[in-house]
Parts: sequence; structure tokens; C-alpha cells
Amino acid sequence: MRLFITGGTGFIGTGLCQRLLEDGHELTVLTRQPPRPAASRVHYLAWSSPTWSTALAPCDAVINLAGESVATRWTPSRKHAIRDSRLVTTRRLIESLTDISPRPRVLVSASAIGYYGPRGDEPLEESSLSGQGFLARTCQEWESQAQQAESLGVRVVRLRIGVVLGPDGGALSKMLPMFRVGLGGPIGSGRQWMSWIHRDDIVGLIRWALARQQVSGAVNATAPEPVTMRVFAQTLGRAVRRPAVLPAPALMLRMLLGEMAEMLVTGQRVLPTVALAHGYSFQFPQLTQALVACVS
Repeated sequence: MRLFITGGTGFIGTGLCQRLLEDGHELTVLTRQPPRPAASRVHYLAWSSPTWSTALAPCDAVINLAGESVATRWTPSRKHAIRDSRLVTTRRLIESLTDISPRPRVLVSASAIGYYGPRGDEPLEESSLSGQGFLARTCQEWESQAQQAESLGVRVVRLRIGVVLGPDGGALSKMLPMFRVGLGGPIGSGRQWMSWIHRDDIVGLIRWALARQQVSGAVNATAPEPVTMRVFAQTLGRAVRRPAVLPAPALMLRMLLGEMAEMLVTGQRVLPTVALAHGYSFQFPQLTQALVACVS
């Protein structure tokens, strides 16, 4: 297949592109900073290029992963960057798709479990209502933009991605230094839920969504066994063979991170109902095996 990918040089996108090349696909990767040298069967298109439609025209599918990291203090300018990096790119994708015919058959577009907002112990499936707050509103707008491709005859899959674990980036890279020296522990009360997923399963779900014509709409991209933050800290401590008993107080996090800290101290219990119902088999369904694979 010929694939058009936004965000292909990020934490998820790098692993995805490597696997797609191994599968034999040809890639056009939209990026603000094209790496050099480019791999064979990869064409890098600068975000500022006026030729998105030309690049999209021969493609069979689109994967939209573009978006600034949310793992930082949400100043007004940072909020603007987080929102616009998602909405502007997705809007321009839809406009470019409008200009071509025939069009790619499927758009797999990232979203996030932040769509649901803080919900306590409530189990959240794809049919659950959206939540409140900045990230929830951003995800709602982001998904709404992507859904417009459906009116163009394109199958749209909206992946609501949880906390992604991998050996070389993402949330785990920020946690590991403290845990490796025995200074790690649960965030806040430790009772809040953490809906996680190994990066290999994000890559697997995207490849699966491209191939499954019967899959469309929202898909929760989280492992089937969410855990509390206390269990996560204990499991990570065992993986690195260090104690994990020093909590990060919620008040301190709110002082350091402001509004963004609510993501960490509230959490969500998200279940991948659609993926399981349609037969996706997780490579890392349990946290212990996922963390061991990441830190070994």
C-alpha cells in the first residue's frame, strides 16, 4: 500500500514507520523537520509544502498522528500549540482530500482518552459520553474534524490513545530515572486509574485498523487491563528491582504543572471494547510483561 502519514517522526510514528516499511509499504511522511538521509521507500513532505493534495492523490490510506506533546505545563501559549497542532493539520488533510479523486480508502486518525475527561472509577467504552476540560474539548474538536472525511466516502477510524509505554520515549522515559534510583512512587492518592498501552500495540492497532474494513468510528487504544497508579508504580518498581513507595503529592504536581496535573491525579478507566470485539489480539495485555519489555 501507499500510505500518507502525519506525525511519522514522533514517538509513535517512528516505530510505526519502521514496521510499515518491514511490511513492504511505501510511505509519504508529512513532517516539520524532515530527517536526512531518507530511507528508501520513504518520501518526506514538509508541512509547509503546498502540494499535500498531489502527495495524497496516489495513496491508499492516511494515518494522522500529528500533535504537540501534552506532557508539559499548559500555559495559554502551550494550549494554543496543543490545540492547533491537531486541528489545523487535520483540517488541512480534509481540505486536501476534498480536492482529489479517487481518494484514499481509509483515514486512521489519532485522538486521546482525554476525550472522556476525569471520570473516577467509571468504566469507559467507546460509546461513553465525552467529558469536560481543555483536553476533552480539544479531542472532541479533533475527532469532529477527522469525521468530515466520512462525507467524502473515506472510512474513518478514531484511535483514542492511552498512556503509551515504550523503551525510548513517551511517559516512561520521564518516570524511569527516578524509579531506577529508588525514588519512584505513585502519583497523588495512587487510587486513580491509568489506562496504558505498549507502543507495539499502538502500531499493531493502526495496522489492524487499516486492514479491517468493518472497523470504523472510535476505537479505544488502551490495553485490556487498566491499573491504578499505585499498582503501576509497584509494578514498575519490581521491573527495575527498586522500591517504589515515595508518592508524588497531588498538591505539588498542581503547583508544578497547573491544569495539566489533573490528567495525572484523576485518571480514567478506559476499556478497548471495540478492538476486542473485532478480534484484535494484544501483544502486551498485562502491565508486567509490558514494563519488563520496556526496561530490559
